[in-house]
Amino acid sequence: MKPAPGVKLTYQDLLLFPDDGKRHELIDGEHYVTPGPNAKHQAIVVNLTGMMWSYLQQHPGGRVFTAPFDVIFSEFDVVEPDLLFIAGERKNQILLKQHVRGAPDLVIEIGSPSTRKRDETIKRHLYERFGVSEYWVIDPELDTIKVYRRVEERFVRIAELSLENGDVLTTPLLVGLEMPLSKIFEN
Repeated sequence: MKPAPGVKLTYQDLLLFPDDGKRHELIDGEHYVTPGPNAKHQAIVVNLTGMMWSYLQQHPGGRVFTAPFDVIFSEFDVVEPDLLFIAGERKNQILLKQHVRGAPDLVIEIGSPSTRKRDETIKRHLYERFGVSEYWVIDPELDTIKVYRRVEERFVRIAELSLENGDVLTTPLLVGLEMPLSKIFEN
């Protein structure tokens, strides 16, 4: 059931939605639904999570999480990024038992034809507005990754990496971790 025009949904409304295997998110009180991911999407999630988890075992300093895991920015802004990273020093401030309340340090979205525009515009603006330090938008069809990093109060796209070019993804949030796109996009 759609709310009346001008009515914004809240996190409490979202909690009442059925567990139907789809991703339900709120952005400025508007409800967005995304179907379950495909095999390539899931392979990318597993590959990235594995590389980041292995790194964090050797270099403790944060936690990596995968969807479904709510990130609550406000009562009207609740999303489930594909992956997120919280640096160790911030973990105790925003990581709660059931969800994250506040901005993760890194948010990663793996796009699909149905989410590409939302990931590149609406979600990028949301993450920028609420203070996410770094945002990666992964395109599994083109085998590319756009890296946005906070410079003062705004995101700046600092790189667009591609499998075709043999690029390697790095971030100052995980110093020394090198993630070849050949491993990220490996099936």
